Amino acid sequence: MTEVELIEKDLSYLIMQAAFEVHNTLGPGYPENIYDEGMALELSARGVENERQKKVTVQYKGAALGEFVLDNVANQRIVLEYLAVREITPIHKQQVLSYLKATGLQLAIIINFGAEFVQSSRVVNTKAGRADIFRIPNPKNPARDTGSLEPTP
Repeated sequence: MTEVELIEKDLSYLIMQAAFEVHNTLGPGYPENIYDEGMALELSARGVENERQKKVTVQYKGAALGEFVLDNVANQRIVLEYLAVREITPIHKQQVLSYLKATGLQLAIIINFGAEFVQSSRVVNTKAGRADIFRIPNPKNPARDTGSLEPTP
């Protein structure tokens, strides 16, 4: 039997630790922004860099089409999408896959705080690195730019 290697296993573990702590403390019933605040505190406490409400401009053949906002990008490697709904649906997964395709990042984790227990879904972009219209600059270390996401000024 072949073992499956999880993408970003250690960072994913820290993220889910934070999500469980937030949900165990607050429980379900709050709007997403409350969980976003809790996650920011818990991720920071675990040494995870998080870029909240990351605005992204979508470019098409040199023209700006519009913007979308990512809930969070953890350590410039994992897109985090927070929900406060009854359950994670296929449209949530498709939306996050679109974010991954656009950014060239490989992994997103959808975390739903709206149910009795934390729900999560890992979404993997098997074509990561092929997007070339966005960029995530890393001001602390330009050599670690992902070349996938351009923030809106």
